[in-house]
Amino acid sequence: MTGMAKTQLNVRVDETTAEAARARASQRGISVNRYIEELVRGDQAENGRTFVEAAADFMKQYETVFAEEFGRDREGRIDPLDPAGEPLPPHTAGPATA
Repeated sequence: MTGMAKTQLNVRVDETTAEAARARASQRGISVNRYIEELVRGDQAENGRTFVEAAADFMKQYETVFAEEFGRDREGRIDPLDPAGEPLPPHTAGPATA
């Protein structure tokens, strides 16, 4: 990300880890700093993918529960109910649209 302010971060690692980082950065033709930045960004992206995959698995696992509770034809919409428990007509369900 070009243009972002840089902050110095000092870390201590054993010499084997330091050499591995230097070697890998050199193989890729980038600085150790850039290599570490890319590792952290990659880790963040992986965590995001893991969350989305877990949410999708949860929804798939409980799909029948949601369908039984809310009905298959509702397509994820929750209609407001009147005091008698019946759905309100579309023109009264939510803010007016122009």
